[in-house]
Amino acid sequence: MKNQKTERILRHMDSVIVGKSEISKFLLAAMLAGGHVLLEGVPGVGKTTFANVLAKSVNCRFARIQFTPDTMPSDITGTSLYNYEKHAFEYAEGVLMNNMILADEINRTSPKTQAALLEAMEEGCVTVDGVTHMLPKPFMVIATQNPVMQRGTYYLPESQLDRFMMKIYIGYPKEEEEIGIVKNMLEGKSAKQIESVIDKEELLQMQKDVETVIIQDNLIAYATECVRNTRNHEKVLLGASPRALLAWIKASKAYAFVEGREYVTPDDLKLLAPIVLAHRLSMVQSIHDDAGAEEVIREILRKVRVPLER
Repeated sequence: MKNQKTERILRHMDSVIVGKSEISKFLLAAMLAGGHVLLEGVPGVGKTTFANVLAKSVNCRFARIQFTPDTMPSDITGTSLYNYEKHAFEYAEGVLMNNMILADEINRTSPKTQAALLEAMEEGCVTVDGVTHMLPKPFMVIATQNPVMQRGTYYLPESQLDRFMMKIYIGYPKEEEEIGIVKNMLEGKSAKQIESVIDKEELLQMQKDVETVIIQDNLIAYATECVRNTRNHEKVLLGASPRALLAWIKASKAYAFVEGREYVTPDDLKLLAPIVLAHRLSMVQSIHDDAGAEEVIREILRKVRVPLER
């Protein structure tokens, strides 16, 4: 049975973003699983809108930062400022002290600033001048990058890519979808009109509910075999890590929850495999060969026997 709250969130997103309902489900599943998402696509296909609408639908504090080559780590983590009245340094919050962060064009900033996200994304905290500050809950990073115009950009290192639960490509809309986008604009429908359908406390409870979704041992064994097969494939230099396996399991449980089920199916795992695993593979011919990595994942899914449902 469909969850009414997830249905309302998806309905809100679909009312603004035309023809991308599957991507909306993926984003919602990542949020419910406590994961982060990397959105890739040419300018103008709705990457920023996705993050904005999702944040407003769940009544979360939303912040956007435009990454540039001169963006410093302190711009996102915060810094220590001297308070002359108190004669002491005080922590001035950075952009990461929000529930949902849109890191726009993450590949346009330096590796030093990219690395500043690692602790926040993995540990849920930032350290400034030796003092650790916990980030608010829930916390999610949605980063975007442009697959073209690579001059002046920096590839995300494997350690950074591995922190993203999903990497989703957003392509151009179909003709009828593009007509719908124009009509939405003419009718004044935009992310600014979106009202929240749940609050943060309800979202945190939904994240706890996702943990109760059942995944059978035979499906865990199936997922493990698929991940291990990426490590000895002839086209793969560096296979998926145990963190990738955990992300795949968590994402599948969240996706089942979004679909209104209390259990994970093989189809959930197969559907999510390319967007959860492919970006974590380093290929022999070209390390950043996403198309080749996705084909390897699909090949492995075809070869590994799918367990019978019990």
